[in-house]
Amino acid sequence: MRVPFKKLFQAVALVCVLLVVFLGMSCKKQEETVPVKEITQDVFHIGLIPEHNIFSQKKRYEPLAAYLSKKIGMKVELVILSRYGNIIDNFTVKNLEGAFFGSFTATLAHKRLGLETLARPEWSNGVSSYHGLIFVRKDSGIRNINDMQGKRFAFVDKATTAGWLLPMYYFKTHSVKDYRSLLKETYFAGTHEGAISDVLDKKADIGAAKNTVFERLAEKNQRIAQELLILARSPNVPANGLCIRKDIDDKLKTELKETLLNMDQDTEGKVVLKGFGAKRFIATSIADYAPVLEYAAQIGLDLSNYDYMND
Repeated sequence: MRVPFKKLFQAVALVCVLLVVFLGMSCKKQEETVPVKEITQDVFHIGLIPEHNIFSQKKRYEPLAAYLSKKIGMKVELVILSRYGNIIDNFTVKNLEGAFFGSFTATLAHKRLGLETLARPEWSNGVSSYHGLIFVRKDSGIRNINDMQGKRFAFVDKATTAGWLLPMYYFKTHSVKDYRSLLKETYFAGTHEGAISDVLDKKADIGAAKNTVFERLAEKNQRIAQELLILARSPNVPANGLCIRKDIDDKLKTELKETLLNMDQDTEGKVVLKGFGAKRFIATSIADYAPVLEYAAQIGLDLSNYDYMND
C-alpha cells in the first residue's frame, strides 16, 4: 500500500526533529562531563610598598625578582603599589599573587585577605626587624611634646607602623587626645623617604618614618645624621616579608620559601643578598606580627575594621 507523500514527509520531518534533539542532548551531556583544562600560571606578580620613591624601590628589588624567576622557573614580575592608602584594595584589583609588605600592611592583609607570610630578610647586622622613629631638626628647638605646639608634622600613611601608629601612640602616652589641636598642620608624605626629606629640607617641623629607611638614607647623605634628632622610637616589628595568597599552589609556595631561605647557601644568591643589603632570609609567620596587634590595641585600633584610608 502506498503511503501518501504528505504523511511520508511528516514522518521524515518528525524523525529529523527527534534526531536533532537527541544529538543536542548528547552534545550538552558531553560538554558537561568533559573536564575543564587547567590553566597554568606563567607569571608571578609581586607588589612592592612605597617605602622609597618608586624608581629606587623597583631597582633594589629587581635582582631578587630575577633570581627568584630563575630558581622557580616562572617569571617574577614586580608591581609598584604606589600608595599605602589603598594597598589592600590594589592587591586585589591588580590580581597579585604576593607582595613584600611591612609589618602593618602584612597584618592588615592577613586580617582582610587571609594572606600568608613566607619569609623576611635578616639584615647584614643580624637584625630582622625595624622600628619607627619620630625626628626633628636639631636647630628646630623641639625636644618634647610641649615644643610641638603649633608645628607641622609629616606622617607617612595611616597604613604604616612607623609612619602612623608610633605618632598616635606617642600622642596618647603624652595625654594628647586630639593631635590636630596640638599641631598647626599635618599631612601624609606618602613614603618614609619623603617624610625624612621634608623634615631635613624644613618643609615639615616633625616627621615619622622607619629606622631602616632613615639609616639607609643617612649612609648616602651625611646631613641626616648631622642635622636631624630622634625624639622617640617604637617597639621592634618584623622587617618587610613576602606575603602570598593562600590559594597559591602548595608546590609553588614551597619552592618560593625554600629558594628564599637557601639563598645564603648559593653563590649567586649571596651576591643578590649583598646587593639587597641582607645577610639571609628567615622563615616568618603571622605569629611574628603579634607586636603590631598589641601596639594597635594600645591606641584603640581594631585592624579587622580599621579605616586606613588617609583623610
